[in-house]
Amino acid sequence: MFLSARKLAVSAFALGFLATPVLAQDAGTIQRAATIRDQAMASNIALDYVTQLTTRFGARPAGSKAEQDASAWAADYMRAQGFQNVRIEEFPLVGWERGEESGSIVGARPQRLVLAALGHSPGTNGVIEAEVVRFDSLEALNAAPAGSLAGKIAFIDAGQMVRMQTGAGYGPLSRIRGAGPAAAAAKGALAFLMRSAGSDEHRMPHTGTTRYVDGVVPLPGFALAAPDADTVSRLIAMGETVRVRLSSTAHTYETVSQNVIGDIDGRSRPNEIIVLGSHMDSWDLGTGAIDDGAGGAITLAAAKAIAESGRRPARTIRVVLYGSEEVDQPTDAGNGGVVYLRGIGTEVERHIIAGESDFGADRVYDLQLPPGAQGSEFAKAAARVLYPIGVLSSAEPELHGGVDVGPLAEAGVPVFGLSQDGTRYFDLHHTADDTLDKIDPDQMNQNVAAWAALVWLIADSDVDFRAMRSAAAAAADGAH
Repeated sequence: MFLSARKLAVSAFALGFLATPVLAQDAGTIQRAATIRDQAMASNIALDYVTQLTTRFGARPAGSKAEQDASAWAADYMRAQGFQNVRIEEFPLVGWERGEESGSIVGARPQRLVLAALGHSPGTNGVIEAEVVRFDSLEALNAAPAGSLAGKIAFIDAGQMVRMQTGAGYGPLSRIRGAGPAAAAAKGALAFLMRSAGSDEHRMPHTGTTRYVDGVVPLPGFALAAPDADTVSRLIAMGETVRVRLSSTAHTYETVSQNVIGDIDGRSRPNEIIVLGSHMDSWDLGTGAIDDGAGGAITLAAAKAIAESGRRPARTIRVVLYGSEEVDQPTDAGNGGVVYLRGIGTEVERHIIAGESDFGADRVYDLQLPPGAQGSEFAKAAARVLYPIGVLSSAEPELHGGVDVGPLAEAGVPVFGLSQDGTRYFDLHHTADDTLDKIDPDQMNQNVAAWAALVWLIADSDVDFRAMRSAAAAAADGAH
């Protein structure tokens, strides 16, 4: 339960008396951050944006007409909200279309299977029907003798994803999704099946991209809904020979994707840029509300809250809605994050920090700052402003960002993280259940408030995260 606006105001008032002076030269910036926070908790544009996005355009697969149309609309939305320098940065892409798909167990125990083709998986070119061979891990499949799966279907059931607030249970299963088809092909398999990478037990499969190897995805791959994976595993455990029939008309095509970029120009140091990132594309089963319409809504609303606070920040705030975050590609041309980095060239040196919202819309509970900022005067100011809305400061630094701002981090731009509660995120992620009704407006408002307050503190100060990181690295070297 979040604090009411009145309680927030009281909390902020109390903190003002209890806390020791922090960044005294910037006391006005801290007070304004608290005001922006409270106003964003009460009212912001996030729900309007994500409602329009998901209702007007639905699912937005990378490179699809829906993604392209949504991006053009989002650019107009930005302009209407007062963003400056709004532009669309287009780049070539290999798109993927699901087509029609089906799966069933045939033979003595016939029954339908609920499944979804993995993103960028090729079609079956008709029907594939073969015996299923089960493995309990990617390692077990890799250890199978060469040629042992000739004429068969490989199936990895690594068990249910571990539900965690941080979402850390996702990595082991997404690794199977990425590498599984190639591993199965190397053993001679005709197709690949896996338990969906999700934390739910619903009869809804989770899609997601698989990996190109030397420019191709080697064979058709599918994710089974959790109950259907259980059924196949139980039948095999009972000593049954399980034969499965698979059909898919999935195919790739040449297209374009795009980044949508808009600025709130800085008042006195406009060449110092703060990037707030999320992605526009989504998977095709749902409408991309959680992943990642919500992220665009949160970052746009935070920047708008700052812009309408009565004073422009000293530094420029840039919102980027990245294209093509979800899919692997057959070349190293890169996704929207790589394209953005390539496009700014040496301007990357003027990017002082970047953050990404791509984990749904549930509450922010934790702030991770770049290395060297932990315990700093800036960190104390941020803690003072964010604590009243339930956001604690982490002692762990943010090092990598997400898929979209990761290229900036690799190029030397400091990154921050506002960690969201991911306990239910992977119940919905990449499924037909990723729809607008799953967003809790109060929790999304808390996200906007946290982003707006933190970004204001950065944008209207002279904090230098690059220098903090360098000092921390020098201190670490000296300690050795």
